[in-house]
Amino acid sequence: MKTLILVVGLLLAVGAQAQDPAKRDHQQMHRLHNDPKVYMKALDDPKRDEYQKPHEVLSALNIKPGEVIADIGAGTGYFTFRLAHHVGAKGKVYAVDVSPDMIRHINRRSRDAKATNVVAILADNDDPLLPEQSVNRIFICDVWHHVDNQTKYLALMKKMLKPGGEIVMIDFHKKELPFGPPLQMKIAREDLIKQLETNGFRVAKEHTFLPHQYFLVFAPK
Repeated sequence: MKTLILVVGLLLAVGAQAQDPAKRDHQQMHRLHNDPKVYMKALDDPKRDEYQKPHEVLSALNIKPGEVIADIGAGTGYFTFRLAHHVGAKGKVYAVDVSPDMIRHINRRSRDAKATNVVAILADNDDPLLPEQSVNRIFICDVWHHVDNQTKYLALMKKMLKPGGEIVMIDFHKKELPFGPPLQMKIAREDLIKQLETNGFRVAKEHTFLPHQYFLVFAPK
């Protein structure tokens, strides 16, 4: 049991490092994770906006009112509530995460903001636990390298998409950067494209305005 707790804690700490604008070693991340309030504050640090450019990302997606979007690895809801604003009252955003702390946080934010179009989902590491043909888009930012069984996950996501649906992938380039996960955990842009093409997807669009991340949109072949 102690080993399991240690492994889960390490995974969550590394997950924080993927979205935390500060560069920290594993020991610092472990201390950060032990204080949930500080941990969540780090994920929502306004400095993240400087490189993540959330307004530009959402403008590039050209989201239509009424869309249903799954935010995989939603964390504190950094993108969730921005997406919810764009889909409007007739749309829906599934905030999917494996951390109960994050899901509770999103539920509190939804209640306080009266965001009735946000639905939090506590998922498995290898299954987002969403129905087939339930979403127009799947949004994955700085999270894909944490998925345990990526081949299984891709097959499930393909089933989750409505006809004409898309998968949005944003992640750090595989090189040394002042923030993000360790280099060995990063997935190179070319490797991600090859992986998704092998599993029945094609690149539909690519945006290149993010300074440290690739921004790819995939559609089923």
